[in-house]
Amino acid sequence: MKIAYLCADRGIPVLGDKGASVHVREFVSALAGLGHEVTLLCAKQGTGNPCPPVRMIELPPDESADEMALEAAQLGMGNEEKDQTLQRELGKLACDRKLAARVLRALDQAGVQPDLLYERYALFHRAGGQVATALNIPLMLEVNAPLAEEQERFRGLRLKALADATETETLCRSDHVIAVSAAVREHALARGALGERVTVLPNGVDTSRFHPGVDGGPVRERYELDGRPVIGFIGSLKPWHGLDFLLDAFTDILTRRPDAALLLVGEGPALIDLQARVARDQLHGRVILTGRIPHADIPAYLAAMDITVAPYTAQDGFYFSPLKVVESLAAGRPVVAPRLGQLTDLLQDGVTGLLYPPGDRDIFVNQVIELLNDVPRLRAMSHAAAAAAREDFGWDKTALRATEIMMRLRAPRAAGSGR
Repeated sequence: MKIAYLCADRGIPVLGDKGASVHVREFVSALAGLGHEVTLLCAKQGTGNPCPPVRMIELPPDESADEMALEAAQLGMGNEEKDQTLQRELGKLACDRKLAARVLRALDQAGVQPDLLYERYALFHRAGGQVATALNIPLMLEVNAPLAEEQERFRGLRLKALADATETETLCRSDHVIAVSAAVREHALARGALGERVTVLPNGVDTSRFHPGVDGGPVRERYELDGRPVIGFIGSLKPWHGLDFLLDAFTDILTRRPDAALLLVGEGPALIDLQARVARDQLHGRVILTGRIPHADIPAYLAAMDITVAPYTAQDGFYFSPLKVVESLAAGRPVVAPRLGQLTDLLQDGVTGLLYPPGDRDIFVNQVIELLNDVPRLRAMSHAAAAAAREDFGWDKTALRATEIMMRLRAPRAAGSGR
């Protein structure tokens, strides 16, 4: 099948290290691995990781759209203040106005006649539906979060009514919706998507790269971790990841396992505050902040850890499908995480990980200590974690399930067109 994949979000550099970037690369690679001809159209190609084995076409926004957005944002506000939030939103709207035509032109110039359009939903964007209509092909929409709600909560949203309306229109216009978690599926249904047209497909992992056989020795040597129990965290350093909770808990862990180390892998807005706290609490050498690590190197960092943690803060409507959890499992690293949302589906409590009541520091600390102290149990859970990842969470299996839906969507139109 010829599949056009559209990622119109400028915040997702396809070759970058963000979870969204990894998701795009791994999914299109898995589709290609199944024999499909994939053309990836993206707003930002980025750098830092190898290109996936697909045709990639970058469609960066033109400068005129940004200039138009800046001028519009300044209207009525004088020259004293530039509303950057409004400017960004208007910029997305301006880009979307031209995006469908640019996608159609790019496909035509590349000689690609896709059988289906797969779009990663981006806030304020409706181009996918326009392209699918113009080409008379099905549209499969992937939704990774309730984007309008997320934007309003964490970054600010000026054009909320328009964002909500655009999201509803896009969800209802799609032939099928892929939701990365049950919570995202419920959000799509609340927006008007039909139940039989929404399927949950959680994030996956490349089990050929993430597996228990990876050597973590060089990482342990680099950070002087040999002979020490290592608790690991991998991800962006952002408020909802519960990093303050983790640091508080780690000080308690040190009273019972003074030889323990906490390896924090990632970058983000909380990095400076974490560095200050490590210095203030004299945790240098016990808490290691690595900063940005290329995704290609993450398997070795996981191999240097004994367990990993995903200490998300308590929150209503937990909708995440964390890549780091399934990658940890594939590496044979049990995960300690709160009993929230899809985490309860990804982890088998007591088998591949341990679940605790959200925000309960005492239970979290006890679970970590018990795992570190019970080596036979830790080893058994490690084997179970890797086996579960191979069985349930490989990107190849995710792509196969998505392909089965694509084939059903394509069949009626293919019969009508003779393709």
